[in-house]
Amino acid sequence: MPMRPIQMVDTLTQYHRIKSEIDNAISDVLESAAYINGKAVGEFAERLSSYLHVKHVIPCANGTDALQIAMMALDLKPGDEVITPSFTFISTAEVIALLRLKPVFADVDPKTFCIDPADVKKRVTPKTRAIIPVHLFGQAAAMQEILDIADQFNLFVIEDNAQAIGCDYLFPGGESRKTGTLGHIGTTSFYPSKNLGAFGDGGAVFTNDDMLAQKIRMIANHGQSRRYYHDIVGCNSRLDTIQAAILNIKLKYLENYIHARRTAADYYDERLKEIPEIQIPYRAPYCRHVFHQYTLILQYSKRDELQQYLAAQGIPSMIYYPVPCHRQKMFLSQNENTVSLPVTEQLAASVISLPIHSELDEEQLEYIVIHIKNFFKI
Repeated sequence: MPMRPIQMVDTLTQYHRIKSEIDNAISDVLESAAYINGKAVGEFAERLSSYLHVKHVIPCANGTDALQIAMMALDLKPGDEVITPSFTFISTAEVIALLRLKPVFADVDPKTFCIDPADVKKRVTPKTRAIIPVHLFGQAAAMQEILDIADQFNLFVIEDNAQAIGCDYLFPGGESRKTGTLGHIGTTSFYPSKNLGAFGDGGAVFTNDDMLAQKIRMIANHGQSRRYYHDIVGCNSRLDTIQAAILNIKLKYLENYIHARRTAADYYDERLKEIPEIQIPYRAPYCRHVFHQYTLILQYSKRDELQQYLAAQGIPSMIYYPVPCHRQKMFLSQNENTVSLPVTEQLAASVISLPIHSELDEEQLEYIVIHIKNFFKI
């Protein structure tokens, strides 16, 4: 039997494994005709709240909306500064700018790829109001240090947890909590390729603060306290019932999906660690990596050549992120001569992500590894 084609993310095979459950869940929604704010939306919010051990989960339309709603709920004013990493997807910084706040880009840790607390602290000014750490590629930022800085300077912390849902963070005292529940507000995305992915767009906002939760719900629903009574300026951001029904099913399997990703990462680690030109992903001792991405650092600038070679063998790969946020045109005039982020620049030029998802089998993994070794003549 021929090997299945290798996908960067294989959502189709994942669907086929739970097809009957998914199809029945979708059918139930269609039969109910409750396409907006149907029963499955509330059920999903409750189940995700229980999984994360957080008091409030407010579903919304996508992960970018989740970030916008979180910042709106904190009453940040135009000109306020928000510190965030540049080595991440653009949405985090984009929303800061959209709300006429000022993104202040911090460098990242060269091992975890997540925001560097020491660099954050250097960038705090009297105008700083918030920090948005991104739990990148499935690994947590150093949250204890971030929270300490926030306490010292009276800052809000909004966690961008779009890539790390299910990741456990271990505090120095031994307490373990899920990422996204550690700061004032957490946000996530249910984009199909995420570890917990819908069949379209979706997102959510998390908080343990009752007053913030009430405000977040209002903002996501046109600022309404009750129907047709609009107390504050809000937006229209809803998770539709079909996506909630799908996520209700997939949430049951999230720990299995995470286990499968870790198993694939272990395989890569064991087979690739002997290649001197490659640096395999670092696993921070304070968290349990959920491997949204499996990202290598190439030591001798062979990244592009490797990507081309793998593509010729039918092996996809991705480069996250070739142009960091502070180098994007939308921010270039603001940052061209003022921002020095050497680690971010180095990573943007040297990282490459291999296929990783819950459906990779050993035959596919072996095929990938053999061709990487062939490239490096190992």
